[in-house]
Amino acid sequence: MELAGPPGESRETRLRRLHMRSIRRGIREMDLILGAFAREQLPGLSESRLDEYERLLAESDHDIYRWVTTGEGEPEGLEALMALVRKGAEGVGTSSSSEA
Repeated sequence: MELAGPPGESRETRLRRLHMRSIRRGIREMDLILGAFAREQLPGLSESRLDEYERLLAESDHDIYRWVTTGEGEPEGLEALMALVRKGAEGVGTSSSSEA
């Protein structure tokens, strides 16, 4: 499976592409969690960590949500990235319905 963008893609373009893939996931919870992560963390990540993030984005939303919420079954090699995503997810999309 091809994870990377087109050859010669600039870092700026890669970050925009990854951000878009983060906010257009399919389930709203992952849009919120990964969108917030992308906005706040992607610019500071190393190229190797961005490669890991691309690998993560290739996974199903339901699996990622389970990994974020429970930490169970995370793919080998993505533990450090998942810890960052999980830390950033605290309170994102989990507020109670207080907007009455």
